[in-house]
Formats: sequence, structure tokens, C-alpha cells
Amino acid sequence: MLEGCVAFLAAIFVGTLFEYLVHRLMHGGKVLGRKHAEHHRDGWGQGVLGEFFDYTLGILAIGWVGFLYSIPAGIGFALGGIVYAVLVAYAHQVQHEQPELVFWLVRPVHHLHHKHHMWRHNFGILVDFWDRVFGTYKVVEWKPERRAREFPLRAFFRVKWY
Repeated sequence: MLEGCVAFLAAIFVGTLFEYLVHRLMHGGKVLGRKHAEHHRDGWGQGVLGEFFDYTLGILAIGWVGFLYSIPAGIGFALGGIVYAVLVAYAHQVQHEQPELVFWLVRPVHHLHHKHHMWRHNFGILVDFWDRVFGTYKVVEWKPERRAREFPLRAFFRVKWY
């Protein structure tokens, strides 16, 4: 049981690193450069389900790694990868639609990444941790008209889902 729980958390941690690195590679034109440039021009997410599908493709590339250690670790890592994909898909979509709802970050870095056309800063989506570790975090002014706690619960579900 412990192996599975540790692997579950490790998958989320690794997922955030993978997200950061792939996003940086996108901005360097190394991975999906043209598609990502379109995303910046359009400025919208694909809906939570579309985003989930894209992130799940990335999880499939590494989701099996836990099984190299043990079956419980493999199951935990795979489940952690799926949960990560759900979380980051929602985080991506909500930062495009209602960044004020991003209560878990001081600043909604992905929203600011787009708003200020940051091609070298703020690559995180779910977390800003890796931007801070690798020196790409850039503080910019963020003064939302309303804070997340001022929104009704239903506002958190009013995003494009598909």
C-alpha cells in the first residue's frame, strides 16, 4: 500500500516536471512548435476533455515506469498520472477562461505567460515550482477584480469541458 501511495505522489511530481520541460521545448520549437504557436495566437484551451487527452498522451509515455519496481507501484504511478492529467487539464482551461479561480497559486502563471507574451518565463501550468527551480519564474503584477473565495462554488465548474 505504501509503495502505491508513494508512486502516486511521485507521478504527480514527475508530471509537473514533464509539463514544465515539454512547455519549454515547445517554446524552443523542438516539440509541437507550430501547434503551440497557434495556441498562443488563439489564446484558448481546447476544453478540459481535449486538454486531458493531450496530457494523457504524455502520461502514456511514462505511466508504465512504476511497474518496473512493483505491481503496487505501477498501479499507483499510473493512477497518479491520470489524476495529474485531470488536474493539469482543468488548470490549463481555467487559466484561459477565469484565472481568478486559480486559488492554489499566488499568481496564475500560465494566464500571465499568455497575457504578457512570455516566451522565456512562467512555463508552469499546474504549479510554478519548476519555474522557480530553473530560474524562469517572473513576477508580474496580478490584481484580480475578485479572489477565488468570492466566487460561488458553481463558478469553478463553469469552464469549457469539451
